[in-house]
Amino acid sequence: MSDADRAPDLDEILLRVGHLNYTWTNTESLLIHLIAGLCGIDKDTSVILFLTLNTTRARLDLVERLAKMDHRLAPERDGILAIAQSMQKSSALRNRYNHCIYAFDPQEGQHRTILMRIADRRDHLRMGQVNVLDAAALADIDAAIADLRAINRMIWAHVAAWNYPA
Repeated sequence: MSDADRAPDLDEILLRVGHLNYTWTNTESLLIHLIAGLCGIDKDTSVILFLTLNTTRARLDLVERLAKMDHRLAPERDGILAIAQSMQKSSALRNRYNHCIYAFDPQEGQHRTILMRIADRRDHLRMGQVNVLDAAALADIDAAIADLRAINRMIWAHVAAWNYPA
């Protein structure tokens, strides 16, 4: 059996998810510098704004809205919007692994996640979406980590290019 066919063990899965969370948190915290630069405030004041907004969505909304203000130059705005869009795209996978139950299927011998979200449809509810944690899932997590590292570099480049507080 090749490594690609082998079911990952739980420690391997949790290590990857932990790395994903660390990379996400580190990257999300860089929004502090974008908020400071876009608002024309010092970093300490930006930290207060960042921490007052208690969700990623609220923080990204603030950054996007500040970037879209009329007086903003197009290259500055477009750079911020590209960063925010990349972060939003990466958040879906992170949310999947943070808002789930990890389970083991004794019949098939595989780990899986059970999503802890209710999908409220027009005439029914869907809940408990199950995803198998296999080599492909680990590859998706690794790709998300790589994407977050790239976003991290994009933020630092934008901070430097626009002379935002660092």
